[in-house]
Parts: sequence; structure tokens; C-alpha cells
Amino acid sequence: MHIPFLIEQPHMIGPVLRGTPPWVWALLAGLMWMGATQLRDRSASLARISVMPVAMIGLAIWGMASAFGSSPMFGYVMLMWMFVAAVAFAFVGTMRAPQGTRYDHAARSFFLPGSWAPLALIAGVFVTRYLVNVDVAIQPVLARDGAYTLVVAAVYGMFSGVFLGRAARLWRLASERSGFNFMLQRDPS
Repeated sequence: MHIPFLIEQPHMIGPVLRGTPPWVWALLAGLMWMGATQLRDRSASLARISVMPVAMIGLAIWGMASAFGSSPMFGYVMLMWMFVAAVAFAFVGTMRAPQGTRYDHAARSFFLPGSWAPLALIAGVFVTRYLVNVDVAIQPVLARDGAYTLVVAAVYGMFSGVFLGRAARLWRLASERSGFNFMLQRDPS
């Protein structure tokens, strides 16, 4: 990534920031608001906790497609993303839900303790996408660079898998509390 370039030539930071379309800053504000809402204890429905990983996975795919969609490496990029996402999902998804998390079957909602993790993950996805776009704009050949594209795909995959794994912990908690197995079918016993 071109962070060392921008540190060595700080006069380029202004043009990069000025060249950023206004909608990007609006998106950043919306994402930061979404992450900030998760700093406090709150209640959330099963549907609501499922929206975040879907949105972040969509943002990751959008980021890869816009940066590398025309690259001959795109198939490998997607495979790397899926592999790393699966590993991160398996790792995070098997952990216990955060301490203090509860599921109320009657109300069909979760009580979730506040956490900085969602805000940090959202910021990580945004910063990754922003820096990749800056990199590819400054040096378009990076979209065809195998090492670069695979590293970016791995980073996006890690974020996607962590988001999905965090939601899976809650889905599992809900299924345990409501008498359903993980596939949300009634347990015959």
C-alpha cells in the first residue's frame, strides 16, 4: 500500500483527500454511526444482528470487484477471500458469545453488551477499501499484481469471516435458548 509514499511525501495527502468523492465521506459517517451505536448496551433482533455481516460482506465484495474485477487475478482473488473468510468464520464462530450476551426467546431479541469491536471492524473494512482505491488509482498496475491482490483479498476475507463468525455466535446462542438446533429446525428429542 502507498502509506510509506504518503508519509514520505505528505503534500500528496491533500490532493488524495480532495480527490475523494463526497459520497465516500457520507458513507464513512454512516458506517461510523452504525459502529458507534454498538458501543452501548442494547437490544437487537435476530434479523438486525444478521444485517451487519451481510452489509460488510457486500462492501468487501464490492471493494474487490471494483479494484480487481477486470484483472486476470480476479478468480484467485475470490478464492483467497473465500478461504480466509471460511477460516476466520470457523475460528470466531466457534467462540462463545461475549459475556453478558443473552437471548430472550419470548421477545425474540438479544441483549448485547456494548463493544468497540464492531466499530473497529467497520473502520478496518472502510480504511482497507479506501487505501486499496487510492493505491490502484495511483498505480493501476497493482490491480494485476498477484501478491498485492491476494493480500488484499485475504484482508477482506478476514474481515468478512470475523463479521459472519460474530453473528454465528449469536445465532447459535438463539438456537440453544429456543430449542432449535443450528439449522433452526426443532430438535426431535
